Amino acid sequence: MQNTLNKVDWEKSSLLPVIVQEVGTNEVLMMAYMDRKALELSLTTKVAHYFSRSKQRIWKKGETSGHTQAIQELLLDCDNDTLLIKVIQEGVACHTGRKSCFFTNIETGEAVSDVEVDSAAMYGVIDELYHIILERKSGDPETSWTAKLFAKGENTILKKIVEEAGELCFAVKDDNEEEIIYEAADLVYHCMVALGLKNISPDRIKQELARRFNMSGIAEKNSRKD
Repeated sequence: MQNTLNKVDWEKSSLLPVIVQEVGTNEVLMMAYMDRKALELSLTTKVAHYFSRSKQRIWKKGETSGHTQAIQELLLDCDNDTLLIKVIQEGVACHTGRKSCFFTNIETGEAVSDVEVDSAAMYGVIDELYHIILERKSGDPETSWTAKLFAKGENTILKKIVEEAGELCFAVKDDNEEEIIYEAADLVYHCMVALGLKNISPDRIKQELARRFNMSGIAEKNSRKD
């Protein structure tokens, strides 16, 4: 195994770019990265594992959606720094619910393939919201509130978080259940925009919360003191 892993030129980068093709049709499904451990897992299990730069962890393709990739062949390029893998794709490859991640015509902005699967049902509303926010980063500020927030910049986004947090507090004080839910949703949305601004996946927030499960709140706060 180590001899195989050592064929990759890891000195150029600790992350290996990976192009994913569907075996048989040779359709390009996606592009991702593997670190050494992800490649080792992929070779051992013959199921695609990648390293997520936004989540900062290894993830098995389909771990949430069930849309896994069974590896049929792994091909290293002539410079030993890029990998092509051919897979049997279970379901769809793209988080948008499309078969391939390559579906937008860069000149027209038109989607050239249709959604096949409800992505919100696959990944959950928080992850779906985050991906939509990222997609709208480069959108038209005249037609998208999210794009307008990004266009106005960090200070505007942060002011909205403070504003929405205040409105949530007032709703709680007023003991208005509907307003609490509404304002909490607004706060979550604007926090997600801030995460999108810094390209921090909500998965990393989940990881941090999971880390705290076996730690008391007092101990966690004390751990942050200088």
